[in-house]
Amino acid sequence: MTTYTITVNGKEYDVAVVKNKAGAVAPATPKAVSPAAAIVAAAPAAAPVAPAPAPVTAPAAGDGQQVAAPMPGKVIAVKVSVGEAVKKGQELLIVEAMKMHNPILSPADGVVKSVLVKAGDPVQTGTALVSVA
Repeated sequence: MTTYTITVNGKEYDVAVVKNKAGAVAPATPKAVSPAAAIVAAAPAAAPVAPAPAPVTAPAAGDGQQVAAPMPGKVIAVKVSVGEAVKKGQELLIVEAMKMHNPILSPADGVVKSVLVKAGDPVQTGTALVSVA
């Protein structure tokens, strides 16, 4: 058991920490401390990690290259339409994630074969957005 002194808002608290058999650190019962110190000593366990999103399926032959969402968010604007010629690096649509507008760019010169989302649609990482051939 190791004892630490922790200062919270200018007030000192003694906290004891004990290593378990696996070598992980587990909180011990604090010795005569205020409830605030007990909260610091008994930190919650880490939340389980969410499973990875399903991979985007490859487009059928002749359907072009699919552009996928790089992060979860919401489509706020679609800047192209089916049949439109696009250049590499041209803005195809905008995805809002964490209150930031993220432009999604064309990976290559080509023609928009399909637009798979519309403004307002929620998307997850890996969701197919546009197909460019």
